[in-house]
Amino acid sequence: MAAASGGDEAEQQSSLASRLRLAVVRLNRRLRAQRVGTDLSLTQVAALSTLHQHGAMTPGKLAAHEGVQPPSMTRVIAALEAVGYVERTPHPTDGRQAIVTITDAGLAYVHESISVREAWLDRRLHELSGEEREVLDRAATIIQRMAGNS
Repeated sequence: MAAASGGDEAEQQSSLASRLRLAVVRLNRRLRAQRVGTDLSLTQVAALSTLHQHGAMTPGKLAAHEGVQPPSMTRVIAALEAVGYVERTPHPTDGRQAIVTITDAGLAYVHESISVREAWLDRRLHELSGEEREVLDRAATIIQRMAGNS
C-alpha cells in the first residue's frame, strides 16, 4: 500500500512539473507577443535584453549567453547596430575583439518593451481575485528561488 501512495506522489509531482512547465512556457509566449512594433526579431530582442541586463560584452560572450553560433550573433549585432540600438567599440586589451554596448536608443527600446509587457500583465493580474494575486505573489518568490535568481 505504501508503494502505491509513493507512486501517486511521484505521479502528482510529474503532473505538477508538466503543468508548471507548460504554464510558464505559455505565459512567456504571451508576454513575448506583447512586442513594441515588429521591427526586431525575437533573437535581436533577446540579445538587446541581455546587454541591458548584463552590460557590455564581446560578441562571443553574447553568442554563448544566447546559445547561438558566433556567426549568427554577428548578424544580430549588425542588424541592431544598423538601427542604432548597439555600438561596437574596440576591446581595451585584445585588438582582435570588440565590445558590444547598448545605446541610449536601444535602452529606450528595452524600457518601452518592458513597459508594454508589464502593462499587459498588470491588466491580466487585475482580472484575478485578491486571493489569486496573493497566491501568484508567493509562487513568483518560489519560482525565482527555483530559477536561482534570489
